[in-house]
Amino acid sequence: MKYKRVLLKLSGESLAGGSQNHGINLESAGYVADEIKKALKKKVELGIVIGAGNLWRGAGKSIDRVTADYMGMLATIMNALALRDILQTNGINARVQSAIDVSKIAELYVRDNALRYLDKGEVVIFAGGTSNPYFTTDTTAALRAAEIKAGVILKATQVDGVYTDDPKKNPRAKKYSTLSFDEAISRNLKVMDITAFSLCRENKIPIIVFDFYRPGNLAKALSGENVGTLVTF
Repeated sequence: MKYKRVLLKLSGESLAGGSQNHGINLESAGYVADEIKKALKKKVELGIVIGAGNLWRGAGKSIDRVTADYMGMLATIMNALALRDILQTNGINARVQSAIDVSKIAELYVRDNALRYLDKGEVVIFAGGTSNPYFTTDTTAALRAAEIKAGVILKATQVDGVYTDDPKKNPRAKKYSTLSFDEAISRNLKVMDITAFSLCRENKIPIIVFDFYRPGNLAKALSGENVGTLVTF
């Protein structure tokens, strides 16, 4: 199935590089831009939610969970700004909408505006999480996908789908080609959190989990080719 409007969920690590796997690496970010550029040739409307794992990993003993979550939201804004500029440098019209009001650097998320930008073919990067603590960027992706009426969420990972166990640790782990939301939740598969799965199930938004680091996979997924694992209702 070919999709008209999609929500791409990227990890913060997609912008990182080097052995430390943190920060923003221009070569890694350039790869992300190249893959998105290929995908846009499919005439797709693209929204993006990006995580913050390359900049911030969450609460410790001295930092409260709520404070840590807000710090993570701010880190997603930093990643979104970097991604926007890199996309624009590559000739892609992109803008950042933040759920947290940071009007000097990004516009506030307004659904009607986001829909208008998508209709015009601009890439919209949704930053700042949901503006509330205790919600992951996976849940943000599910929420924004529902709001913009995306046909699918593309979950970019470092593995080629969902497995019965971690394939890097267990060579006997088997890959699912398709999977229902109920199965993913009951089997406690750590692809997305339960809140995100539930939102997608309620709004009938399928998820494709795929290896983003195999060149061309994003464009293939958008063309309806069998890439990764399809989680559906």
